[in-house]
Amino acid sequence: MDYKKIVDEVSEKILSYSQDAAGWKVIKVSKNVTVSSKPSKEYAGNIYRGEGIIKEVPSKIIPFMYLPEYRSKWDKALQSYKLLERIDQDTGIYHSVTHSYGMGLISSRDFVDLLHVKPYPGDILTTNSVSVEYSSCPPTPSCVRGYNNPCGYVCSPLPENPKHSKLVVFIQPQLGGMLPSSVVETVLPTTLINLVTETRAGLKSLKDHN
Repeated sequence: MDYKKIVDEVSEKILSYSQDAAGWKVIKVSKNVTVSSKPSKEYAGNIYRGEGIIKEVPSKIIPFMYLPEYRSKWDKALQSYKLLERIDQDTGIYHSVTHSYGMGLISSRDFVDLLHVKPYPGDILTTNSVSVEYSSCPPTPSCVRGYNNPCGYVCSPLPENPKHSKLVVFIQPQLGGMLPSSVVETVLPTTLINLVTETRAGLKSLKDHN
């Protein structure tokens, strides 16, 4: 599998999502996080965008959000999260397993994702991910295998306060199973809000701890 080609294509898509201002509809605002959506070009559902301010710099936020030694501690949505293979310094294959959600309404899901970290001028840091087939981590009966269409984080310093950052998260997962779209459309905005608020809380407790 040509991982370099895949991450280059995904990185292009995440950059284009972050530059695309047209057609987004705000669907939920909570805890200083704004969630918008619009029809995805990747599958027959929506792409979701979550935006919030975090009181830290991108170089601290992004590693905290994707490295297993941090993420497995703060992300309450995940049962487990681990690196399966390191491709290079900025690229790896990760396996995540979610908890069931909504009193078991959505059973546990797992994802195998290729993730690449890419910087841009102006201290902007991004993660760029997509699900991949990985022979040594096949689907198991204990959870439903989901598929992440191109997704990622775009983190940039605030011009008026460079010690704080704007975090924008893009997701467009296919959760698999027989879920009605109304359930998916309720769950994903909440997932984004929780992701940003738990990142804030996790970073704060790491700071307090240090």
